[in-house]
Amino acid sequence: MLVPEILYEDNHLLVVVKPPGILSQEDQTGTPDMLTILKAWLKEKYQKPGNVYLGLLHRLDRPVQGVMVFAKTSKAASRMSEQIRKGLLKKKYHAVVWGTPEKKEDKIHSWLLKDEEKNKVTVFTDTDQIPKKAKEAALSYIQIGDSVPFSNEKISLLEVDLQTGRSHQIRVQLSANKMAIVGDRKYGLKSDSYKGDICLESYLLSFTHPITKEQMTFQTTEQNKLPWNLF
Repeated sequence: MLVPEILYEDNHLLVVVKPPGILSQEDQTGTPDMLTILKAWLKEKYQKPGNVYLGLLHRLDRPVQGVMVFAKTSKAASRMSEQIRKGLLKKKYHAVVWGTPEKKEDKIHSWLLKDEEKNKVTVFTDTDQIPKKAKEAALSYIQIGDSVPFSNEKISLLEVDLQTGRSHQIRVQLSANKMAIVGDRKYGLKSDSYKGDICLESYLLSFTHPITKEQMTFQTTEQNKLPWNLF
């Protein structure tokens, strides 16, 4: 059984690193997903009869790697969901993008409309006619270090802080602002020759433990592979 990297476990929570290419939750395709994998792992580890409870609290896009927290009890799930609603669960991302940002740090604010059939998001700015169903989206970014050469182009490393959590938000907002993520097959550059996983990861997750009230922060380890190791 494929078991993702476990960062933390107690009676209430399970914190893991989702690998790229794995769904957060089962869909109609029947391909592997985190919730099913982790339930099976817990059932086997603790020899539990019947169904295992595990609450999905948030999601990551299928191609994206990153830290995820799951609830092992309904009480923990309820309290964690309240933190998420209040914006108290913090996630930070690293993204490797093509080119050099015009500004070293900035805030991006726009509206996003998702086509559920095509599973693709369109960006609208405040100068466009905003569709009624479009959702407001905001993020801020900081460029880390200098841009470096890669595959006959320049690439840059960004730290991204989400103010809203919309579907495909980082990918589509960065792309719309001339900072397409390396390896993004959906919103990236047509000239992108990189064949690896999308260079976007949710590297940090911070929240208050729902029972002990301890402030907890978890991070992924640095990726020692191209193009991440160029920075």
